[in-house]
Amino acid sequence: MKTADLIDRHDSHLTLVHLPFRKFGTRPFFKAPIQTIKCFEDNSVVRAVLETPGEGRVLVIDGGGSTRVALLGDMLAQLSIDNDWAGIVISGAIRDSLEVDRMDQCIFALGTSPVKSAKEGWGKVGCELSIGGAVLKPGRWVYGDADGVRSSENECN
Repeated sequence: MKTADLIDRHDSHLTLVHLPFRKFGTRPFFKAPIQTIKCFEDNSVVRAVLETPGEGRVLVIDGGGSTRVALLGDMLAQLSIDNDWAGIVISGAIRDSLEVDRMDQCIFALGTSPVKSAKEGWGKVGCELSIGGAVLKPGRWVYGDADGVRSSENECN
């Protein structure tokens, strides 16, 4: 279901993730439970999580809004596909954007950067995040399409 239709039906239960996201990938949308990561300019934990079974979840990454370095590129995007992640939301940047945009995935990011991230192992998995005025944490649901990203406490149909 499109996020606009969700708003029409469930406005009081949905929170807009109010950020100027760009959408990448050929999948038109996602609707799934959330897994979270908080990291800053280091994608070590992102890789570690994407190497595990996604079980149809969406990975939400709080990268502190930094667009100086990329937290995801084509190789990690492919890992997300291979391991059944329904999508990715990044408060940060991606790289290899032309390749990522051709992949069977739905990814939202603030922008692009050609610069690789640090690999120091910084990051925390499964924490509550506050991104774009929305609280995002494991167990909540997230919905994304060309019109934006929304979140709810429970699944909305």
